[in-house]
Formats: sequence, C-alpha cells, structure tokens
Amino acid sequence: MFKKAFQERRDLVVGMLNQTEELSCPTPEGAFYVYPDCSRAIGKTSAGGVKLNNDEDFAAALLDEEKVAVVPGNAFGVNGLGHVRACFATSYEQLIVACDRIDRFVQGVKK
Repeated sequence: MFKKAFQERRDLVVGMLNQTEELSCPTPEGAFYVYPDCSRAIGKTSAGGVKLNNDEDFAAALLDEEKVAVVPGNAFGVNGLGHVRACFATSYEQLIVACDRIDRFVQGVKK
C-alpha cells in the first residue's frame, strides 16, 4: 500500500518536473526524493533578481520567491553545481502545488 502510494507520488513529481523546460529529473529507483538537474538555470537570474551562481543560490531563491524548500545537491555529493534534492514524502495535493511553484520559478529565470 505505501509502496504504491510513494511510486505514484514519485511518478507525479518526476513527470511534472520533466515538463519544466529548464529541468531534467531522472526517476529514482528507491527512497522518497528526487534529484532534478537545474544546471540550465545556473548563471541566469531569477524573477526576484537573484543571480543563480550554483545550486545553493537556486535553492535559496526558490524558497524565498516561491516558498518551496529543496536542498542543494552538493550537500549530498550530487555533482554540486546543478542539482537539488526534493522530497516527495507529502500529500499528492501538496506535491502538485510545489511542482507548479517550481515550474513558475524556473519559467521566471532570465539570462
């Protein structure tokens, strides 16, 4: 029962994040988090005016501007520069809201 619920949440998050043009999110085989690649946003500026020099800047600006918390990938040894870790151990509804906010944030990133 729990396994199926988490697989559905994983599939939702991976599917929604992969629809966002500047992101790429591989499907994890286990756990309850994903590591989307946000490297195409690095070097650009958020809608709030934050220069995204690395994954830490991306995570901080996403939290500040869209109220979505992710962890910089470098904290987990994931090629640092362009990955963040996002947990999907929450409700389906909250995941939809979070993915929509991530998409809005990324769509607002400019060169």
